[in-house]
Parts: sequence; structure tokens; C-alpha cells
Amino acid sequence: MALMQLGTKSEAFHREGHSWLCTSGLPSDVTIEVGEMSFHLHKFPLLSRSGLLEKLIEEFCSGDRSVCVLKLDGIPGGAKSFELVIKFCYGVKIELTALNAVGLRCAAEYLHMTDDYGEGNLITQTEAFLNDVFSDWADAIKALETCQQVLPYAQDLHVVSRCIDSLAMKACADPNLFNWPASECNNTQKISIWNGISTATKPKSTGDDWWFGDVSSLSFPLYKLFIFALESRSMKPEKIAASLMCYANRYIPLMNRQSSFSSGTNYANPGASISSLSEADQRALLEEIVGLLPNKREVTSTHLLLKLLRAAMVLHASPSCKENLEKRVGAQLDQASLVDLLIPNMGYVDTLYDIDCVQRILDHFMSVNLHSSHCIIEEGQPLSGSGSLTPMTMVAALMDGYLAEVAPDVNLKPLKFETLASVIPDYARPNDDGIYHAIDIYLKAHPWMTDCEKEQLCRLMDCQKLSLDACSHAAQNERLPLRVIVQVLFFEQLRLRTSISSWFFVDNVESSRNPSGNLGLPKIDGSRQMVPVQDRVKGDGGMKERVSELEKECFSMKEALQKIVITKKSWKTFAKRLVSKQKSQLCNPKESKRCSLKEQAFSGNGKQNHNNAEVVH
Repeated sequence: MALMQLGTKSEAFHREGHSWLCTSGLPSDVTIEVGEMSFHLHKFPLLSRSGLLEKLIEEFCSGDRSVCVLKLDGIPGGAKSFELVIKFCYGVKIELTALNAVGLRCAAEYLHMTDDYGEGNLITQTEAFLNDVFSDWADAIKALETCQQVLPYAQDLHVVSRCIDSLAMKACADPNLFNWPASECNNTQKISIWNGISTATKPKSTGDDWWFGDVSSLSFPLYKLFIFALESRSMKPEKIAASLMCYANRYIPLMNRQSSFSSGTNYANPGASISSLSEADQRALLEEIVGLLPNKREVTSTHLLLKLLRAAMVLHASPSCKENLEKRVGAQLDQASLVDLLIPNMGYVDTLYDIDCVQRILDHFMSVNLHSSHCIIEEGQPLSGSGSLTPMTMVAALMDGYLAEVAPDVNLKPLKFETLASVIPDYARPNDDGIYHAIDIYLKAHPWMTDCEKEQLCRLMDCQKLSLDACSHAAQNERLPLRVIVQVLFFEQLRLRTSISSWFFVDNVESSRNPSGNLGLPKIDGSRQMVPVQDRVKGDGGMKERVSELEKECFSMKEALQKIVITKKSWKTFAKRLVSKQKSQLCNPKESKRCSLKEQAFSGNGKQNHNNAEVVH
């Protein structure tokens, strides 16, 4: 810490109650009252150093009165600073430090202690010392903290601005280049010698956030000026945002707590300081911090923005503050996590979570990203087919998970569930397993829904985009309406027929490339063997027979569904029947025979056995 000694005389004052008395032996001829303290002094030492005291003594101490009484209630720093002033006037030893230099500088200016009243007067001495204070990070922080006590005077003398500029310059510079903060590094260094080897403790490497904790000790008006100074020096917005969040964590306890509905308790960050600010002060501070956040996407993580939003709801911040946070979260919703979106409801609505808040966040995300997503599709690059997940697909998965979490709430109305789910466009979901899972949970938690309401809810998903596992589950799901189950089974059967037809289509394409009527099959040596036309016709008959079998199977499934509606049999039994039929269909002896013959034809030893092999086109 910087230190300067002034004066050479020993202590010449002693205190008695609320009075300071000079021990020189001469009777005092002037009494100066500062607040509750009275200083019994002599005129000459004061007249030789202070222009203000000289003027006041001439005005109020003329006449026959032996003792002149003056009041200096407006002196910066109060009685504590004035005590150092009178010691300086009497030449008594005093020590200037970073903790008293600002108050003493303002008091010297108030008393007009310029060099006109003696060379090396107090203004000159304190100014020279403050220049040394500003060159050191730790001393500058301490000096700036004391400016709060004499803020108007310190601002008029540009002490605050000079101190903040010095701190901002150090914060924007490379700390490793100048070894800041030097005082901390020197204090922690220990040197010892063992076996001729120095084991000096090296200062820890300084990160980009080395100054966050120090500036968080400042009062918010001074901290705000410091942030403005950083912006004027073009500091990265990410660092400014991180510093603001550090300040919020220190003075807003709600930022360090996470509520849990399951346990009904709040968990606080043990490393965070607990603020003594009132709720009104915390609300004002939060609104100020939100206003200072850089207006740029991704400078603050979505996790921290949602923590601010939760705190704003609890503290009943202004609507503009909450709207600002919701828009910031919506602009980068693809980076949010499901846990952060589960915001407890602070209003009078019956739902457990704040669905309306998430709805507004999602609407803002769609307004920002919908146009860009349409542009991707128009260029022939659908979202579901891209190599990496796009923001739209990530948000679609996030909202499907959110709907599954809020679905068990019995107070959640179907209309609100549908409104939130329908915001996501169909092309944003590669498959609809997530939305089906959410719908199933909602139907389970709301068994009193009518069939019409269930069908309306199930329109949110596309049965053609369900995976095989989801289709198997839906076919046995008694909570789904009958119409939806029929659709699932129909599209699954259609998918099976399409896949089988694609096999035949490949063979037909190969045959069309052989106009002579023979099908060329590759031999081991790379040449092609030719198959007679009559064998290929026989294969065409097998294809027609297979298609006919599939049509009969579809017709039998429809009859079975009608019987289930009449007899109200269990859907579970019907699903088992369906699976067994599909297995028998896939394990048909004819099919296996054809497959084996085809394999035999392709793996021949170069012999052309056209009459013994059956080729399926």
C-alpha cells in the first residue's frame, strides 16, 4: 500500500470527550466545531495554511472576544479529515494512505489550502500522493471506495474520473504484461532454499476475470461509471456481461438460489455473499444491471439470463425489465436447458410452471428464426437432413421435453398445451417421438378428456413420423383414440409395403437395361450370365403373388379392427396377433426359398445353370 509521511513534530493534541485540545501550553484563541467535535486551536497556524479559515477568522473573530467560535459542518470527511488538517497545519506527523487521501484532498480544497498560503501546502501534497495511488490497482480500488463518502466533492475535483480511468486502463490491458495486481502477487510470494534449489512460490496465472471480485466491492454508482469507462475503451462485451453477472450474484441472493418443487427447499451457492440490501434496493439494482447488459446475442449465457428472469419475477421487477430478459432468452433459446425453462409460476394462475412466460420466449425465438429456416428449406436443404442440428430442431426437441415435464399438471388446459406445441413447425421435427411422449403423459394425467378432445390433441403429431418403437407403443396404447391407432397401424403397414416394393423396383430397373430379354447376373470373374425370359416371367408371377398376399393381410387387419370395436377386446391382444402375422409373413417358406436360390445364382462357380435357378424380378 502506498504511504506518505508529512510533518516532523510529535503528537501535540489529546482528546477529552468530544474535544481536541492542544498540548503546547498556550491558551487557545479559536474554537472550531465540526459536527459534535470541538477543536480548541490557535489562530496563527491556521491563518498561515488555509484561505477559508483566514477569511472566517477575520469576519467573526474581530472585537474584544478572547475566544472565537467557528462552525465547519460542511467540510468533506467531517471531523476525521479535519483532525488530519489541523495536524498538518501544526506540523505534526501524519500518514497519507489510500484510505484517507481522497477525503483529505477534498477537505484541503474546501479550506483553500493552496501554495499561496505556504509552499508545499496540503493540496499539492495530496495531489502528488494520489498520482502514486492511481498507479497501483489495489490502492486505486481502496481510494475509489472512499470516494463514496465525499462523492460530490470528489467528482468536482475529477478524483473519481481519474481513478476510474486508471482502473479501466489496467482492466483492459494484459495482466501478465504488467503483472497486475502487483500487490497481491508480492504478498503471496514465499522464498525458501532446499538443497540449493529455490522454491519460490510463483504468482498464480491471472485470468481474464481477475478484476471481477475487486470492482464488485464498489457501490453501484461508482461501479456503473467503471462499466461505462470499459465500454469507452472497447472492452469485449462478453467480459462486461460476466462482470455484471458477478456483481449481481454478490448483491442479489436470489441469483444463487434454485428452487426445487420436489423437496420444497432452496439451495444457495455457499461461495456467494449474502446481500443486506432491501427487496426494493435489490429490485432497483437488478433493473439497472439488466439495462447495462450489452445488447448483443450470446454475450451472456442463456442459463444466467434465465436466472435473472427468475429473480426479476420474485422481486416483481418492472414489465419492461422482464420483457427485455424474455427477448434476450428468446434470441438464443436453442442454447437453453430444460431445467432452466421450468420457471415456477409467481402469479395467481393455477399451473405449477409459468407456461405463458415460455410461450412468449418461444414466440420471440420463432419471430427471429422462422425466416432463416424457410430460406434453408427453399434452397433444398431441409432441417432434418442437415449434418448438424440447427437452432430450430434443437428448440423443437427442447419444447417437446418441456411439454413432457409440464404435462402431468392437472391444471394445464388442453388449449394451452396445444398452443405451445403448435408453435413449432412440422419440418423442425425429424421424428415425432418427443411430441407423442408428451401427449401420452398428458392423456394419462387427464383421463377425463373426451374422445373429441383426445383426437384434437393427437393432431399435433404426424403418425408417419413415428419410429418403430413409438409405433409399437402407440398400437397398444389404450389411452389413444381408436382413429389414431388405426392411422398408426395403417401407416406402418404402408411403410412395410413400400419397403418390399422398393426391392422389386431395383430388380425391374436392372431388367430394363437388358433389351434382349435375358437378365444378366454377375459371375465371379466379373462377366455376366444371362437368364432366359421364361424364368423372369416366373419371377414376375411371384411378385404379383406377394402383392396379393399383402392386400389380403391388410384386409384381414381391417376386419380384426372392426371386431375389436364390437367386442371391446384388449388392444394388447390385437397387437400380439399383428406382430405374429408380420413375423409369419417375413418367414414365408417361398420367400426364403427364393432368397436362397438368388444367393446361389450370385455365388455360382462360373457354371451357367439357367434352367435350375429361379430369378425374382
